[in-house]
Amino acid sequence: MMIFRSFAPSTPRLGAIVAALALSGAAGQVVAAETPAATPLNLAVISDRAQVAASPEVVWKKTGGYCDIGPMLKTTCVITSGTGDVGSNRLIAGRVNEILVAKTSTSYTYAQPMAPNLYHGTVEVLPDGPGKSVVIYTLLLDPTFGGDPATRDAKIAERRGFLKLMLGQIKAASEAP
Repeated sequence: MMIFRSFAPSTPRLGAIVAALALSGAAGQVVAAETPAATPLNLAVISDRAQVAASPEVVWKKTGGYCDIGPMLKTTCVITSGTGDVGSNRLIAGRVNEILVAKTSTSYTYAQPMAPNLYHGTVEVLPDGPGKSVVIYTLLLDPTFGGDPATRDAKIAERRGFLKLMLGQIKAASEAP
């Protein structure tokens, strides 16, 4: 029978652990605790792009504001907190909350924290030759909530349609005089 004593009276349990490690020869070694395996996520990455006959600066000036999505979708968009920088919340159509989680000079990434599933989107504008751009819109989502494989496929198809619509709107707004 082994008896362990604390080396530090104020933290008897820590002292016992240190003593046990020292006696077992495990001192200085990392001991990993067993953790349950994580449930695999069934994520979908949907991405599309559009060529635009305008420089990235022009595209971003016309379409890169955090609430520029409202007019493109012919609905409302209100910044409900923040100033349009990282941490800002926008409310689209009075019902969709999205938080700006990352931003560069010609891109931003948002998350939908109130959605019943994991959902993030990134809009990015890159140069594509003199006076030209490519706009890339990428969604990362878990389309499996509340549905079977047919529902998953329908949700992915719906999001692909949304990307096509948004890219068409960004292109039209960017190329307009």
